[in-house]
Amino acid sequence: MDEPRLGAGAAIVRGGKLLLIRRRNAPEPGHWGLPGGKVDLFETAAAAAEREILEETGIRVEATELLCNVDQIDRDAGTHWFAPVYFITEFVGEPTIVEPNKHDGLDFFPLDDLPSPLTAPTLGAIRALRRRLSRPSAGGAS
Repeated sequence: MDEPRLGAGAAIVRGGKLLLIRRRNAPEPGHWGLPGGKVDLFETAAAAAEREILEETGIRVEATELLCNVDQIDRDAGTHWFAPVYFITEFVGEPTIVEPNKHDGLDFFPLDDLPSPLTAPTLGAIRALRRRLSRPSAGGAS
């Protein structure tokens, strides 16, 4: 890879808990992270987040509120991903592992009791999520 790639994901919150999915494959196999994936050519980041979340978890979301942007830079592997992360509190369906060849865990976790290890982009997004949820207008996050 000789230039950054674009991904998109979401911090999906229900009942004050964050949805995380555990990766089976690189990058960061065995790490828990936000659902999401790469943006295809001519696809908006929001549409990619919605598509990837449906493909990975089986739930339908609308990616309308940008939470933050994260970078995943791995100089040793020669990769750099940049991803907008959306804040989502409403979705249709019940999350499940749709791609068992790519993921082997999925659950909602309290922000003060997250699993380990977490992916690098997820660590950055969690800082932004904690700031977002501490605002008085963080509706739907309880």
